[in-house]
Amino acid sequence: MERITVTNDLSFSRIVHGAWRLNDWNYTTEQTVSLIEHCIEQGITTFDHADIYGGYTCEELFGRAIQANPGLRKRMELVTKCGIVLESPNRPEHKSHHYNTSKEHIIRSVENSLSSLKTDYIDTLLIHRPDPMMNPEEVAEAFSELKDSGKVRTFGVSNFKRHQLNMLQSYLDDKLITNQVEVSAYELENIQDGTLDLCMEHRMPVMAWSPLAGGAVFSGNGEKAVRLRDTLTKVGAELGTEDISEVLYAWILKHPATIMPIVGSGKTARIDSAVRALGHKLSLDQWFEILHASMGHDVP
Repeated sequence: MERITVTNDLSFSRIVHGAWRLNDWNYTTEQTVSLIEHCIEQGITTFDHADIYGGYTCEELFGRAIQANPGLRKRMELVTKCGIVLESPNRPEHKSHHYNTSKEHIIRSVENSLSSLKTDYIDTLLIHRPDPMMNPEEVAEAFSELKDSGKVRTFGVSNFKRHQLNMLQSYLDDKLITNQVEVSAYELENIQDGTLDLCMEHRMPVMAWSPLAGGAVFSGNGEKAVRLRDTLTKVGAELGTEDISEVLYAWILKHPATIMPIVGSGKTARIDSAVRALGHKLSLDQWFEILHASMGHDVP
């Protein structure tokens, strides 16, 4: 599988696996190990987490798999996120839902993630959401201490817009290596508002969450969903596939922003669909046909 270079000594798989629903799958540790091994066999070596996923449980469930098969850690890249605070029985000290990007909270979150994931280091730490109370000097101090201690190799952000990303970057010694945002043929906001343009300006690969739009294209009855589904089916036939998820992934992969779609499924068949999408090369006509179907009109 194609590798995306993010630093001189770190690269990600073009397809990323997301573990945000791991708790919902009710997998045994052995089943989680098998899922991870399947991903790695397909070339998917980058795994996306966040401390809050599954009510602060998914990192621990994934960590049990690493503990059961320690050799897996050297074959993968671990990405996790912090900064969102949720009320949870697993975090009884949390009194409300808010954001916290203080130095203390970032470092404590990383310590918790390291313990849960059963690892000595995190490859990339992301600030999960823009925080209106963010003190960038504190974030910079936290990042510096975590890197110097070897606990985090690189840093990035998630859901940041142009002004937010540029502001934080101006306080950091090291370059932010990714911005994880929502991108799909159904949800065009980050394509249209310049977010992807900024990432290209910074030579920053993009991680795309919800690349299948949460299933809206497959089951929605609205005009947009139906219009887009019909077009994806048509383009899929031209590409030789009946699986429109492959077309959705291929549409994202064609964009010049070097987008890495995150596959958030525990089903190997759906993971394999994303991998097969790497073999589909949309023409420019096909790409714009899908864009027009999503917008409901042609480009100007």
